[in-house]
Amino acid sequence: MSRASKLHTLARLNDTTLGSFSNVPSSETLNHLVRYLSTWSGSDKFFTLIQYTLKLIVPFLHWRARLQHRAGIRKDATSNAAPSLASFTSIIGDARMLGRFWGLLPIFQWMISMERNPPPTRTLHTIERLQGWSMLGYYPLEHLYYLRAHNLIPTSIPALSAILGRSSKRISLNGNKLILWSSRFWLLYVVLQFAHLREDRKLLLTRQRNLRKGKGLSAEDKEDLRKRWDSLGNELVANAANLPLALHWSLESGIFANDIWVTIFSLINGIATFRGGWKATALPSVKAVASPDPSNTTDTVEEIKY
Repeated sequence: MSRASKLHTLARLNDTTLGSFSNVPSSETLNHLVRYLSTWSGSDKFFTLIQYTLKLIVPFLHWRARLQHRAGIRKDATSNAAPSLASFTSIIGDARMLGRFWGLLPIFQWMISMERNPPPTRTLHTIERLQGWSMLGYYPLEHLYYLRAHNLIPTSIPALSAILGRSSKRISLNGNKLILWSSRFWLLYVVLQFAHLREDRKLLLTRQRNLRKGKGLSAEDKEDLRKRWDSLGNELVANAANLPLALHWSLESGIFANDIWVTIFSLINGIATFRGGWKATALPSVKAVASPDPSNTTDTVEEIKY
């Protein structure tokens, strides 16, 4: 075999083995997934699904183990895999809370943008202002709770007067109170979101009526309205799932005796917010790019809760 023939054979072998991905077709779904999970919000929503799906699986595994033990199929009445999965959910939850340390940045960005490009109605503007300020209370308290829970800061910090040298007063950092008040600010945001969705519905109905009175509903208008109604319904489901969670974590005794309800509502919210984020990050059609909707003058803040 000549040297040229050997090189040709090696090249073909290289293409067949190392270049095997040339046979894999490009995937818009994969591109979409990478685009979505590359964002802070997208990765948080993805890990929310993983966390609370596993939290549902853990009690199921324990239940199955007990049944198998009673039936004489296994020696132990506990699952071997469940503790590892429960530990993994704790790691995910801790990582998600740590990841929210950046949460104030988009809130600042949102509140600044809101004043330069206000919502279409005064009522919406007031609601969003209140929501923004509620998040300015939520995030710092949660951050302090996280740092205190991991013993990264002391149990008390100097008061402002002590920093200025006027007194020796210190502020106690009670982890339970920090997370309670953080959750109460979140509860305020969730309640305000219902008012926001109500105003959104009014604006959407007005838009729908105006389109029907004018030139009539074209196919593009119908599709646009369908997407807007779908988005509104999705946000309502997500926020409705958040309400019992916010109430539960805002009260010292909570409202659920069984944590399975926390898991169920969190999973419902996770599914709804992941679905909404997935649709929001889909690439627009060529026609949509060529003809943007001039009425879309305001953005709302992303879902930012547990």
